[in-house]
Order: sequence, then C-alpha cells, then structure tokens
Amino acid sequence: MKASDAVALRGGAHRGVMLTRMGFGGAPLGNLYRRVEEEDAQAALKAAFDGGMRYFDTAPQYGLGLSEERFGRAIARFGREAVTLSTKVGRLLEECGPDEVTPTAFVDTPHRRIVYDYTYDGVMRSHEASLARLGVESIDILLVHDVDVFTHGSRAASEARVRELFDGGGYRALRELKADGRVRAIGAGVNEWQVCERLLGLGEFDAFLLAGRYTLLEQEALDSFLPLCVQRDIGIILGGPYNSGILATGAVDGARYNYAPAPASILERVRRIEAVCAGHGVRLIEAALQFVMGHPAVRTVIPGATTAQEVEANVTLFSRRLPEGLWSDLKAEGLIRPDAPTPAEG
Repeated sequence: MKASDAVALRGGAHRGVMLTRMGFGGAPLGNLYRRVEEEDAQAALKAAFDGGMRYFDTAPQYGLGLSEERFGRAIARFGREAVTLSTKVGRLLEECGPDEVTPTAFVDTPHRRIVYDYTYDGVMRSHEASLARLGVESIDILLVHDVDVFTHGSRAASEARVRELFDGGGYRALRELKADGRVRAIGAGVNEWQVCERLLGLGEFDAFLLAGRYTLLEQEALDSFLPLCVQRDIGIILGGPYNSGILATGAVDGARYNYAPAPASILERVRRIEAVCAGHGVRLIEAALQFVMGHPAVRTVIPGATTAQEVEANVTLFSRRLPEGLWSDLKAEGLIRPDAPTPAEG
C-alpha cells in the first residue's frame, strides 16, 4: 500500500471527495506540546505533498488557529484543487489578551480564547473564520469537533452538546452547507466511537474522524460501530494511530497514551506487542500504522508530523510489506482481538 493510493469517500467518486490512503494530520503543527518553527512546519507539509499525500486535515483548536494558518500558506503553493481539505466546527476563536488565552496542550499560540458553539450560527461563523485563516474559498469535509465525554467531562455534558448540535441548528447548518455545494461531505471528529454511534442515530453523515479509538491497543469499536459504518458505507478517517505517541516511541520513560503519561498497564501491554513485532523484525511504529488499514471502513490514516524527516519516515513505514504471521501471532498472544481484520500479509 502506498501513501498516494486514492480512495473515494462515501460510496464512489461521483461524490467528488477523494482521499489518499495516508493523509496529513495537522494537530502537531499547532505547536502541540512544543514549539514548531515555521520553516519546519512548511517543510513537513511540502514533504507530505511530495510524498503523494493529497488529504490534509486541520482544526481551529490546533494552536488556536495556527495550524489552519500554516496549512493555508502551504495550500497557496500546492494549489487548492490539488488537495482534499478538512477542518472542524464547534470551537469559535476570539481574539484576547495574553492573560485570557484558553489553556491548551498547544504552546506559543496566537492570543485567542475558545468559545464552544454547536448552534446554527456557531457552525456558520466557524466555517467562515476557517476559510479566512486557510485563505481558501471552500473546504471539502467539515467535521463537528469533540462532542464527546473526553472533551466535555461527562456523558451528560457530551449529550448536551449533541442536543445543541441538533436542537440548536448546527446540524441543519452542516446540511445547508453541503446542499449548497459549499462543502462536499460532513461528519464529526472525536475521541470516542460511542458518540459517533449516537450521532448516526440522529442524522446522516459521510465520515467520522476517529482519533485513537481503533489502534493496536484498542479495538472496542469492532463491537458495533465499525460494522455499522461498513453497512452504511461511512468512511473512517483514522487519527491518532499511535495513541498519542506510545505506539511510535514504545514503552519508554515519559511515553504518552491518550494525551497523558501512559499508565503501567498500557506500558506492559506495549512491551508485549513490541516483543512480538521484534520477533518478526518489525518495528512497533510500522505495525501500528499499518494495522488500522486492515479494516474496510478505514479509508485513510492521518499521522501527525512536525518535520520533513518524520513525514518521509511515515511514508516509508506505510509502504513496507510486513512479514507473514505477525498479525496471527499478535492474535494468538491475545494482544489484538481475534475478529480484527488485518492487512494482507506479505
């Protein structure tokens, strides 16, 4: 499989939304955890484009607009028609003083604060603001961002945001934008598959960006959500294939899982997965990157990167044929589910 391999979103090319099997995830270029120099950010984006990636995903949250602005400068060079672009709604950004900046995991950001708004007006305002930051006239895929427990703190709070989306007109705004041709596909970008399933009970969506919830470490989405996506021909954009880092770094000191230091149980499980991989001469990071593509609902994977070298390494890892028996041995050791679809073995 190559990073540049093309795949259609939601049932065919007639919808006009084409992705590459590997895309570029824009969170790290918002200065996630550490500052990324502009020169390095632009080099990473260029390496992605040169490596065949044509799908680029970002969001207002990422660096409080910084990621979108950096994407915009790169897209001006690539040409808007050369890429498929997604961003997100649900967080409005307001200019503010340095003491009022919303605390986030992003550092050295513009002086802005986040206001959550999933209403009709909020979706429309967010869409227009993203167009301005990106410097484009259209966005291909518009995703509702983080109506989940992870972001809002409880099931009740998550449900309140879902109700705001539907009762407050946000979903109607998404449908209008799509019907008018201002966006070509709609969906949600979240950290939990359960809320995606909830959304599917309330409306029609083309895609979900699922971050970190279908990986070598987590396959609960196989129970009901991913089969439902296959049934309805809904594409999964797979974010966070490394579970915030640990499936890239391995069980090292300071390894991160789900945006926090990894607990002991996860560290031990990763060590066991690493041992099986090592027995086949496979690096943990390449097994993590390729495993997710075995599921038929997953259209693309979007690992993040902050340098051209990291992008080039991801492209190489993605294209390598992994040895026979890796996946069956991981299943035999109880490290991935026996019903998990796996990539073709080579």
